[in-house]
Amino acid sequence: MEQNNSTNPTKLLKAIRPQRVIWPILIGFAVIIYLLAKDFKPGTFDLVEFSWLTLLGLFIAFLMMALRDFGYMARLRILTENEFSWLKTFRIIMLWEFTSALTPSAIGGTSFAILYLNKEGLNLGKSSAVVMATSFLDELYFIIMLPLILLMLDWQQLFLLDITDTSPLASSLLLLILGAYLLKLAYLVVLSYGLFKNPRGLKWLLLWIFKLPILRKWKQGANQAGTDIIESSKDLKNKNYIFWLKAFFATFCSWTARYWVVNSILLAFWCCDYSTLDHLMIFARQLLMWIMMLISPTPGGSGFSEWVFTQYLGDFIPEAGLTITLALIWRLISYYPYLFIGMYLLPKWIKKNF
Repeated sequence: MEQNNSTNPTKLLKAIRPQRVIWPILIGFAVIIYLLAKDFKPGTFDLVEFSWLTLLGLFIAFLMMALRDFGYMARLRILTENEFSWLKTFRIIMLWEFTSALTPSAIGGTSFAILYLNKEGLNLGKSSAVVMATSFLDELYFIIMLPLILLMLDWQQLFLLDITDTSPLASSLLLLILGAYLLKLAYLVVLSYGLFKNPRGLKWLLLWIFKLPILRKWKQGANQAGTDIIESSKDLKNKNYIFWLKAFFATFCSWTARYWVVNSILLAFWCCDYSTLDHLMIFARQLLMWIMMLISPTPGGSGFSEWVFTQYLGDFIPEAGLTITLALIWRLISYYPYLFIGMYLLPKWIKKNF
């Protein structure tokens, strides 16, 4: 099978160059500094009462990130049928997250994941199947959760809609979220069809689409994607429902824990009566934020993520300066650790495997 350029070891070496890691850090901090310079007011932190609840909230935030990673590890062991030890699984997940942190959100780290799994001992077909299955389960989580959230919450409040607000921001966000959701739904339908029904037909369709002049330069990648789907289908279509239930439960725990990180941070720095903190709405807003972050062209959504946080969660926080500071704390807990862990692990992994 022809090797996919995106999983070429040479590109892995380029991924750990210092400037590749520095860029997302610089972009994120540049946006934070700009927002602080624009909106920060003296006395902002006078609103915060530091107490044992602050420490408890931050501890829970870190605990949620640990649960999130544990969920990913458990899912990987389920999908590989316990092929890897917990230690090896941890290493794969950290490397996967590192490459996700260095690529735009829409691309993610999946292009490297097949290589990680293959070099750790899985054959190429099985590696492709596992990566495709993780993509399927992630998209399924979003597709199921958004309608459930809409049934439970005031959708106008959720989408920041106000009949008195004539600014284009609210309507633009709504259109962006709905458009992204429909794209995710279409992707899930096409992926499900290819994995479980007609993989060769999907490969033919991909190659036909990528004959178009505007897409022709990506035809080789489309051919590889089609081949991966065919290989994946052989391994996945005969799995029973217990297998998929366990894998989806691990996915559910992982993504849900990721979102509760912000709830925990707001709990730590909440400036008002704790009983007024609407945790379900905060959780739901993050679901929408993550859909919006998929369009970010920056590595790991740097800059755009911080801005979306201030726009979409700012109404829960009394001061803009505090909102920006909490956005930075959120990224320090949920994003930057993977950069530093990956910088430590990836050179050793490359030296061992190449």
